[in-house]
Amino acid sequence: MPGENLSRDEARERAELLSVDGYEVALDLRSAVGGSESQRRTFRSVTTIRFRCAAPGSATFVDLIAPSVTAVTLNGRELDPAAVFDGSRIALDGLAEENVLVVDAQCAYSRTGEGLHRFVDPEDGEVYLYTQYEPADARRVFANFEQPDLKAPFRFEVTAPEAWSVWSNGAEESRDGEVRRFAETAPISTYITCVVAGPYHYVTDTYRRGGLEIPLGAMCRRSLARHFDADDVFLVTKQGFDFFHDNFDYPYPFGKYDQAFVPEYNLGAMENPGMVTFREEYIYRGKVTQAAYERRANVILHEMAHMWFGDLVTMKWWDDLWLKESFADFMGSFSLAEATRFTNSWVTFANNRKAWAYRADQLPSTHPVTADIRDLEDAKLNFDGITYAKGAAVLKQLVAYAGRDAFLEGARRYFKRHAYGNTRLDDLLSVLEETSGRDMRAWSRSWLETSGVNVLTPEVTYGADGRVAELAVLQEGAELRPHRVAVGLYRLTPDGEPVRYARAEVDVTGGRTVVAELAGAERPALVLVNDDDLTYCKVRFDEVSLATLRGHLGDLKDPLARALCWSALWNLTRDGLLPAREFVSLVLAFAGRESEIGVLQMLHAWARSALVHYASPRWREEGGRLLAEGALRELRAAEPGSEQQLTWARFFASAAADDAHFQLLEGLLAGTAAIDGLDVDQELRWSFLEPLAAHGRADETVIAAELARDDTASGKRHQVRCLAARPSPAVKAQAWAQVVESDALSNALVEAVIAGFGQPSQRALTAPYAPKYFAAIERVWAERSIQIGMDVVRGLFPSLQDDPATLEAADAWLAAHESAAPALRRLVLESRDDLARALRAQACDAAAG
Repeated sequence: MPGENLSRDEARERAELLSVDGYEVALDLRSAVGGSESQRRTFRSVTTIRFRCAAPGSATFVDLIAPSVTAVTLNGRELDPAAVFDGSRIALDGLAEENVLVVDAQCAYSRTGEGLHRFVDPEDGEVYLYTQYEPADARRVFANFEQPDLKAPFRFEVTAPEAWSVWSNGAEESRDGEVRRFAETAPISTYITCVVAGPYHYVTDTYRRGGLEIPLGAMCRRSLARHFDADDVFLVTKQGFDFFHDNFDYPYPFGKYDQAFVPEYNLGAMENPGMVTFREEYIYRGKVTQAAYERRANVILHEMAHMWFGDLVTMKWWDDLWLKESFADFMGSFSLAEATRFTNSWVTFANNRKAWAYRADQLPSTHPVTADIRDLEDAKLNFDGITYAKGAAVLKQLVAYAGRDAFLEGARRYFKRHAYGNTRLDDLLSVLEETSGRDMRAWSRSWLETSGVNVLTPEVTYGADGRVAELAVLQEGAELRPHRVAVGLYRLTPDGEPVRYARAEVDVTGGRTVVAELAGAERPALVLVNDDDLTYCKVRFDEVSLATLRGHLGDLKDPLARALCWSALWNLTRDGLLPAREFVSLVLAFAGRESEIGVLQMLHAWARSALVHYASPRWREEGGRLLAEGALRELRAAEPGSEQQLTWARFFASAAADDAHFQLLEGLLAGTAAIDGLDVDQELRWSFLEPLAAHGRADETVIAAELARDDTASGKRHQVRCLAARPSPAVKAQAWAQVVESDALSNALVEAVIAGFGQPSQRALTAPYAPKYFAAIERVWAERSIQIGMDVVRGLFPSLQDDPATLEAADAWLAAHESAAPALRRLVLESRDDLARALRAQACDAAAG
């Protein structure tokens, strides 16, 4: 639509012109149930906005994406909707100093998770609604000034079926039959307003501390209620409030605290104040590991941190998205380690979250933590590994650099100084300079305003006595940064266990930094730069250390040190410096001894990626067999009923490679085979069925029978994925048509079809779709919502056609489409870069063979 992609310059001009006093939004959602299909597509939205204009007589616009506008009234003057509304904006002219705008519109229910999403539960036919707006989809539900720095109080009124429950950011103040009215909010940005409506299962509790009482609520679809462990959600919630109140010295400012677990959600969660929304996959339908509960707890605490970092104090524009996301990502792990049972959360952070950051920071689209966001399409793509995980890692480095007390005191002053306002980078740096006494501008220039990841490598020389004569840390990278790092020296015990016997912290600056404190130390078997994970960098090893890891990685007892070594080895593999087959052999040798279940799951994912993308094509078959046999061996050896057993079972299913493996999966599904202690619940059944479908051993009838066992929303997603995974040209043609040529499927089912379509064992079958991809993506980007466009462009890139011809096709598309949407070009460029990296790694692996 014209004007749908709001630019930073337009937002800045509008913010200089306007200030908003308040919104009153009335939504009539009764059309969500009953009536004809066409009647169920739209709902009535009436918005009243009171705002002031700094230059009376000026013109501006209000944002609204809607099928139609019934009436527009500005200061009592009726405007012609056909003349002022273009599909995404309503033009306003002749503004007074004080203005009242009323917009009556028919807005559309969403099937893509953007705006007001409508979901019909296949289990019981019930309808569920929820909103999701970030970065700019509130305009799909009500007319507004859709930018974060035009904050205002909101009052919502929702008319909905009387049997339903309805929630918004504020508490329900009154109810008259079908009409619910909600308390006015504090001043907040449009993108964090929220409405949830439907026959949700709702559980309540209360957080009490001193004189503070916060009503708590948690909800999910009724058909999921039997799986909902609300007690654990409330436990983590209360622990989080304790932590943030202790450290932020600013009471939670938004009244109640509801948490809704909703269907077909695009994100992990969203920090709407007083009404946080989560993807319902965090309600576990079967047995999961503690790593799953840790992930959920991290997300709960991440969103809670946003109540201060993002909701109370909000960035002016999306350039400073990191001011909320980096802090929430850091605070999630920080509070998890200090306030909950998940005391090893920094291990997960080092191994999992930072891997996301390292990948993003080496793409051609890398950007500084504080980014240059020209428009909303840029903003949508910057919810990435740099803004979240690198930013969090940089903040961890900041805590080491400035000190924990100074960091937290800076946060406290920041909240009090800017409560309910909007900030930029300088606002945060100024309080941190006050509290730390450090030059935060220089730190910011190095860490927040430049891109790329540094490589730190130890350089050790020894004296005639065999002891360390000098240990230096070499730094590589386009931008050499100051790093506060710990360097650990490890010796091997008689039992072969690497044990740290010396540690020194040092400020690494420039290309070479001597660690004077370690001179004279005994000769180490392993030198670990960035021990304790204080900084953000890639770590390399000297040859002696690498040899030690090849023989003794599984003997390293400290879980964080072990996770750091695994992460470094994976980066070596991705960089084409360690053959993929060697990484796979390390996983087969040592993963069975991994105590941290989250690290084990990451190792499985990396080993699979190493085989699929980075191994020489000539070795793939042998590597696949070794991986599957190793997984089965560990599955049989795992303690019955343990998390390790469940994790190896899932990995074995994904790696199954020959007839005997498939027969075992079939037997486990039929009940004719068993592994002691392994409970094959419904979620595990689907995990076993997909590889059978992908290898032609489960047809449509078998998949339909499984859906009959599990005729739920989750079951439907699994069924769609399994159907698309079957090895048939007709199946691939149908799957392609479903997501590329049609918009009939919801966002969740589009995701499921794409996941099933691209099977590593079916490279020849999907090869014809490589040219079709490049022919279709510009049209898809223009015609579909940005979320679906991103899913299609990323998910269907022909990465499995890993040969130079595909690389040339990507380069040809980029050369021929220099004027295409920058966000679309970025997605293609990133996928092209991943493919080029894979080809380099394959060459490294082939040379090793």
